[in-house]
Amino acid sequence: MPVIEITQDPAALTLTVVAEFAAPLRRVWDAYLDPRELERFWGPPTYPATFLRHDAYPGGLSWYVMTGPEGDQHGGYWEWLRIDELRAFEVLDGFADLDGTPNREIPPMRMEIRFEEVDDGTRTVTTSQFASLEALEQQVAMGVIEGLRAAMSQIDEVLADLRTFAADQLTEAQLLSDTEIRVSRVIRGTVEQVWRAHHEPELMRQWLLGPEGWTMPVCDIATEVGQQYRYEWEQADGTGRFGFTGELLESAAPHRAVTTETMIGMDGPPTLNAMTLTPVDGGTLLVLRITYPSQELRDMVLGTGMTDGMETSYARLESLLT
Repeated sequence: MPVIEITQDPAALTLTVVAEFAAPLRRVWDAYLDPRELERFWGPPTYPATFLRHDAYPGGLSWYVMTGPEGDQHGGYWEWLRIDELRAFEVLDGFADLDGTPNREIPPMRMEIRFEEVDDGTRTVTTSQFASLEALEQQVAMGVIEGLRAAMSQIDEVLADLRTFAADQLTEAQLLSDTEIRVSRVIRGTVEQVWRAHHEPELMRQWLLGPEGWTMPVCDIATEVGQQYRYEWEQADGTGRFGFTGELLESAAPHRAVTTETMIGMDGPPTLNAMTLTPVDGGTLLVLRITYPSQELRDMVLGTGMTDGMETSYARLESLLT
């Protein structure tokens, strides 16, 4: 059982959870920074979480939805305040609407998780500070302690599954909802390198090509929020030309970029692409959350072999970086 101690301090308005894991510190740290792993234990077994956003950098925002056995859903968010790699991070932990909007009417907790090496593995110390004694007592009455024990009892299985999200795994796409997918891949390279490869035309033209035999004659990158980008590809013999265009909506270098995307010559609403880069063991975890206008379009795009094409490009990017 990972949890070895839970203490309440009404005077300090804190709830502290101490847990120990038979795994290296890096492995435990990455389990919290990788949304694919975090959602396997953030929440008790009867209320699993789905992380729709997870920006592990100061100023970033995470958003998750817990789904109960009757299909009921409850949203939550983390607002990232501080991150000291492999040592600690601190967030505001609060409730959110199902569209990810933080519910400011309910005061959030201030949560710090510290990571320490011990003889047999790693210890985490999670301290949640509440806005008032009433808020602390309310959470305890709602069963937060039992929920924490049940949730953290799942971590051992996650940590033991060393291969699921290893750096040598290929690009994968996971369904998040009827209209959303999450594409993930660990790329051998630093966050700064991967960011540059997505924002410098001379680099993009070398790797963002999909299958062999294609070139990228047009690579107009948006560098400021509100600017338009335009990418076009064609086969080496000059045939089969196609492309995409869109607008840069958000940019937080070198961690997050959000754009719209529309195929050139096609009508209809665009997709929304949110890319997040996070340092993990083996390189940089690239997570691309794609929101489609409809389930039909989502399924049609997935059926084209999109993931295979992205893997070819990401493998080419790795070769370029290394």
